[in-house]
Amino acid sequence: MEKQENERFRDSIGTVTSEGKRSWVYPKKPDGILYKYRKWISYILLAILFSAPFIKINGNQFLMFNVLERRFHIFGKIFWPQDFYLFVLMMLIGVVFVVLFTVAFGRIFCGWICPQTIFMEMVFRRIEYWIEGDRGKQIRLDKQPWNAEKIRKKGLKWFVFFVISFLIANVFLAYLIGSDRLLLYIQDGPLAHFSTLISLLIFTGVFYFVFAWFREQVCIIACPYGRLQGVLLDTKSIVVAYDHKRGEKEKGRAKFRKNEDREATGKGDCIDCFQCVQVCPTGIDIRNGTQLECVNCTACIDACNNMMDAVDLPRGLIRYASEENIEKKTKFRFTPRLKGYASVLFILVSVLTGMLFLRSDIEANILRLPGQLYEHKDNNMISNVYTYKLINKTSVGYEDVEFRLISHNGTINTVKEHINVPPNGLAEGTLFIEINKSVLNDDKDKVKIAVYSGDRLIETTGTTFLGPRSYN
Repeated sequence: MEKQENERFRDSIGTVTSEGKRSWVYPKKPDGILYKYRKWISYILLAILFSAPFIKINGNQFLMFNVLERRFHIFGKIFWPQDFYLFVLMMLIGVVFVVLFTVAFGRIFCGWICPQTIFMEMVFRRIEYWIEGDRGKQIRLDKQPWNAEKIRKKGLKWFVFFVISFLIANVFLAYLIGSDRLLLYIQDGPLAHFSTLISLLIFTGVFYFVFAWFREQVCIIACPYGRLQGVLLDTKSIVVAYDHKRGEKEKGRAKFRKNEDREATGKGDCIDCFQCVQVCPTGIDIRNGTQLECVNCTACIDACNNMMDAVDLPRGLIRYASEENIEKKTKFRFTPRLKGYASVLFILVSVLTGMLFLRSDIEANILRLPGQLYEHKDNNMISNVYTYKLINKTSVGYEDVEFRLISHNGTINTVKEHINVPPNGLAEGTLFIEINKSVLNDDKDKVKIAVYSGDRLIETTGTTFLGPRSYN
């Protein structure tokens, strides 16, 4: 019964009251070495996020995900719908990567790399601290009636939030349609592209809603990762953990008294200052153990270390540790489970690397024209008509493209005299293949075709050639 009482906090999330209403979280501003590391990592990732759409490699956008036109740029390389299998492989690698690091290090991605956490804690929350002050001042400001001070501070904060949300929406639009087109839209003015403006304002509203009101609920309610970690974590996983062995001891946690010998009294090193609770951005008490709300942001570690320094007790009461490390003092080991995930990840990455190296710059598709049979020509020649499509995956154009039959003695004639494939574009048209009946082996022969640009072989492909049935 006592154990059930101690676990009752798990029956509901910390941001919802017993009446089902929202319990607003006012986290205290973090301060410590880990917070400084997080700031630097966040600033680097933010710089990459905001600059990536405007960086060009060989004329291609560094990162672009044009879903409407089904064209994607990844590290300056263009990927088309025909490369979808590569995206499936990339997604599988991403899933296995997340699973591997969650099993090993818990929700470390959420606290250090996740865009939601970075924007919330390192952009919007810091603006809130700058305008409204720290935890205590924010609570008092929300409780006071609407006077000139409250209107000024709240209005300024909401305006800055809206401006930043609008800026984020523009950057995301650059990822979707391309930075060149976005800059062109800006030069033309908003009324010239009204539908795009409406979409931009909708995305702005979504970002504003998330960061001004929904906030930590994204991590707790909307994001499935918190529930996923409950399945993936085990006693060997390294998470942000409270050392209850040291913090509680025989007599449990207790307030600190000056010149007190806590070893002699049997009291734990936890002085029950609630600094770890007040600094938590999701409103939990880390001393209750691993919880789905915890995003491993390490704010509680910094807060606890600062208090341990103040009362002259050893640091590390809250730290990165596994349950086995706290209970049995065992060190982190690369378990068979981790080895299995790592092996799968290595295989998938190796396969993807090989496929990327084997990926051709030009993709040629030659298909028989639907509904058309073969045709008899002079000199015992059999003719088939095809459509071709050449997709250029590079920023270099190909001129004077021609098709050559390399599997049979025959000719290929195109409707167009000169075929040019533009950079990052495609060329399509119609061609005729003529082969002497005497060299055909069956009514359906596999033929191999080489695609040349001048004297340079750029791709080989194959198709099926129809001929009269042989009765020999």
